[in-house]
Amino acid sequence: MKHRIGRVETQIQREIDDILLKDVNDPRVQGVTITGINLTGDLQEATVYFSILSDDEKKIAEAQTGLDKATGLIRREVGQRIKLFKTPEIKFEQDKSVAYGSRIDQLLADLKKKQ
Repeated sequence: MKHRIGRVETQIQREIDDILLKDVNDPRVQGVTITGINLTGDLQEATVYFSILSDDEKKIAEAQTGLDKATGLIRREVGQRIKLFKTPEIKFEQDKSVAYGSRIDQLLADLKKKQ
C-alpha cells in the first residue's frame, strides 16, 4: 500500500508543478517550487510543501495567500488529470527544510572563516 501512496504523491507533485507553471496566472505564485507531498493513508488529504527563493516573510506570506486562493483550481485540475476515486483535499505549507539547510551552510561557512 505504501508503494502506491508514493507513486500517487509523485504523480500529484508533477501535476501541481505543471498546473502552477501553465494554468495559474497569479503573480504571487511565480517562483514557487513544490518540494514534496504528504498523502494520508486513505488518499483523502494531501499536504503540499513549497519553497520560495526569497527569505522575505512578506513574499512568503504572499505566496501562501496565492496558493491558498488557487487551491480550488489546482484540486480540480489534479482530479481531471489523475483518475482517483476521490480527489484529495489540498493544503499548502511552507517547507522550512530549505531555510534550515541554508542556515546550516551559513553557520559552517562562518565557522570555516574563524579557523
